[in-house]
Amino acid sequence: MWDPELAELERRKRLAERMGGEERVARQHATGRLTIRERLAALTDSWHEVGALTGQAVYGEDGLESVTPSNVIIGRAVVAGRRVVVAGDDFTVRGGAADAAIHEKQVLAERMAGEMRVPLLRLIDGTGGGGSVKQLEDLGRTYVPHNPGWDQVVANLGRVPVVALALGPVAGLGAARLVTSHVSIMVKELSQVFVAGPAVVEAGMGERVGKEELGGWRTISAAGTVDLVAESEEEAFELARRVLGYLPQSAWRLPPVSKSDDISGMESPELRDIVPRDRRRPYDMRRIMDLVFDTGSVLELGRRFAPSTITALARLDGHPVAVLAADPRVYGGGMTAQGADKTARFVDLAETFHLPVVHLVDQPGFVIGSAAERAGTIRHGARALAAVYQSTIPWASVLVRRVFGVAGAAHRPHNRYGLRVAWPSGDWGSLPIEGGLEVAFKRLLAEAGPEAETLKAEIAERLEAVRSPFRTAEAFLVEDIIDPARTRPVLTEWVHDAYAVLDPGPRHTTRP
Repeated sequence: MWDPELAELERRKRLAERMGGEERVARQHATGRLTIRERLAALTDSWHEVGALTGQAVYGEDGLESVTPSNVIIGRAVVAGRRVVVAGDDFTVRGGAADAAIHEKQVLAERMAGEMRVPLLRLIDGTGGGGSVKQLEDLGRTYVPHNPGWDQVVANLGRVPVVALALGPVAGLGAARLVTSHVSIMVKELSQVFVAGPAVVEAGMGERVGKEELGGWRTISAAGTVDLVAESEEEAFELARRVLGYLPQSAWRLPPVSKSDDISGMESPELRDIVPRDRRRPYDMRRIMDLVFDTGSVLELGRRFAPSTITALARLDGHPVAVLAADPRVYGGGMTAQGADKTARFVDLAETFHLPVVHLVDQPGFVIGSAAERAGTIRHGARALAAVYQSTIPWASVLVRRVFGVAGAAHRPHNRYGLRVAWPSGDWGSLPIEGGLEVAFKRLLAEAGPEAETLKAEIAERLEAVRSPFRTAEAFLVEDIIDPARTRPVLTEWVHDAYAVLDPGPRHTTRP
């Protein structure tokens, strides 16, 4: 009875599947990029499109003559066995600009993910903004800028995991959609991210710069604009799957616990020899992470941004955790203004999705000097400290080596219970002896004249005697000192207790 209408339905679906047409699809392939429909096939286990018939139609006397499909494709999908919502830009139609989109599709994808309480994946390829100024002639007017549905974009930061992938040149509103996420990913050489592209920069600022220099992966990952960099689109899809594997379906659920092949009580004797006795010598913090957490489970975020601060997702006996650490090979592990922002955002992520925090502490304090003061380090640092204290998730701190000053005090929220253990290499206080002795005893040393160096050595020897972490443990100012080899079993026991008291539900919104 309805055969003509069903035939028309199939015809319109076929027209939509052509995207921008053969020529523009070929142009997309010539740049080394997949089309949006090829991306969806590669990323998802299964896919159900929503709004496939949406587009700009042209009608003649005989009915429909042509359709330019909307360049926003949305739908429900299954990715790595997880129900998700996906929204993708079609660069073959007006370069992904919003003047070729139907805004309601993007808004519906955001609302669908948030209200169905499932993760959202954004595949971004294009500006996503209002297109070129040529459109003003067609409109016959201009408009006051607004971002349709941005309330849903922001609300989702506190509701569901949002993973955004830059898969081509991304500018303006597209760039804003990329970074307004929990984890953002770009592809080397294939994608660039800008506030505005090179032509606009040259016209507006008189600066001539190439797209890779302006918004390529080296620039953007070092700036902290994106969290992960992939070698290819396929690797970007795999990274998106990995990220989802650590996060719950929504803030109303707990992170997914998986089976671990590692022995939960396994000791690592290698940990006893990693930290050198010479406190000025660095060591490999990431090797400690590899030995403590489940094999192959550590996924570091933002490695090229604020490199003295390490943030990563990992698992303990299959339980997802958020990992904070410092890299003593960069500024001695000291906290910079950027590192403080990196810490605060990461703690927000952990709080939003109920990820217990493991902090491997080697913090000599804030990086100091005129450059640090110009960067407003103490204000950024205070923000990180506030994020730590405002968190409610379980917290475990392992004092690997140094814990000094205000930055060192951010190693846990001290206003509530948290597991805290120290290694015998622990070294702490308001200031390191090496940097504070000359200041504290300045007058005495000045009066000593030629004997100053001998006196300084004597004072250092006396202070060294009280520097032992065992003296601190005697006063119960650190709860336990453990054999470093036992770090994994201690944390594994803790993580089971931590998951037993997790209380799911939305109570925090991550800020980009």
